[in-house]
Amino acid sequence: GQLSLGNAGFMAIGAYTSVYFSVKVGTTFIISILLGAILAGVISIIIGIPTLKLKGDYFAITTLGVGEITRVLITNIDIVGGARGFTGIPTKTTLNVAYFAMILILIVVVNIAKSSKGRALIAIRENEIAAEAMGVNIIKYKVTAFFIAALLTGFAGGLFAHYTGFIQPTNFNFMKSIEIVTFVVLGGMGSITGSVIAAIFLTILPESLRTLSDYRMVIYSLSLV
Repeated sequence: GQLSLGNAGFMAIGAYTSVYFSVKVGTTFIISILLGAILAGVISIIIGIPTLKLKGDYFAITTLGVGEITRVLITNIDIVGGARGFTGIPTKTTLNVAYFAMILILIVVVNIAKSSKGRALIAIRENEIAAEAMGVNIIKYKVTAFFIAALLTGFAGGLFAHYTGFIQPTNFNFMKSIEIVTFVVLGGMGSITGSVIAAIFLTILPESLRTLSDYRMVIYSLSLV
């Protein structure tokens, strides 16, 4: 039930880590993506332990700051291209690979939601005080949820980088985080099916309206309202 606006930062960590290992070190596609996801997850634990004591707007602002700090840091790291971006990335992410990854992640998420751990997460979302009174370790479960989210976001970043063949820090700005949150809000909070449908809809819509140029973002915004 917490609003995180730092997803773009974890996506950037996954993307840049995976392409660094893929291009500079020469690791295989799968291994490089997994390494990117793991690093994003580890950093989320370091960030999550102090920040997850915050709630609501305070947590959202903190995660927004983390995402922007990550982007600025990457902009100033020459080894990954800095502001110029990272070029020469092998385009290994095909439609089949992306589809298989989506199915795999959906299976993982659904199983987590249906497990006893998932029920504890839902209890925290619905009523944190009641969940704590029933013996649920609030901080532990929040950090775990934050870790899983960052792990999957980092994994997505690796897939994205190996699809486009070129990434730059501006790909992972504040608007990317808002876009990810919008998928969930439009699909319905707590609905996995709704989130999937919303993600497909909000990805296709801007592209289908590209011919309208100036009016494209107006129509996109109105559809969200």
